[in-house]
Amino acid sequence: DGYEKFKMVFSDVRKHLKKHPGFLHLTWWVHADDPTWFNEVSFWTSMESLRDWHMDVYHKHAKAWAVRTGAIMEDIITNFELKNTRLIRVCPCCNHAEDGPYELMQEQKRLDEVCTQCGYHYPVLDETASSTALFK
Repeated sequence: DGYEKFKMVFSDVRKHLKKHPGFLHLTWWVHADDPTWFNEVSFWTSMESLRDWHMDVYHKHAKAWAVRTGAIMEDIITNFELKNTRLIRVCPCCNHAEDGPYELMQEQKRLDEVCTQCGYHYPVLDETASSTALFK
């Protein structure tokens, strides 16, 4: 029942992550080439924000459980500095290409915008109770 328990613990993460001011995005998925390999990526506004999350009591307990049960086998962490944010889109309906900067804290609002040429509504992943993607 390890995987089912992991999904239950992970589903509660949203209630804890969203209270951290520097949290932006978390996605968890099953690797397409190996169904036994699970991946996670998170985005933060600063290293300080990420450190705050790692000091969160919930995170500490969830991580300890994952290490103890074998849910975490390997942890690869890459730190980077945000220089800019750009969105590149090519409309599948009219083939209109858009490329431009956007405000990071307005990402979901920007992704919800339609094609400026024909009005095509790009697909946007909504957060649900069982989703593996969280957005601030």
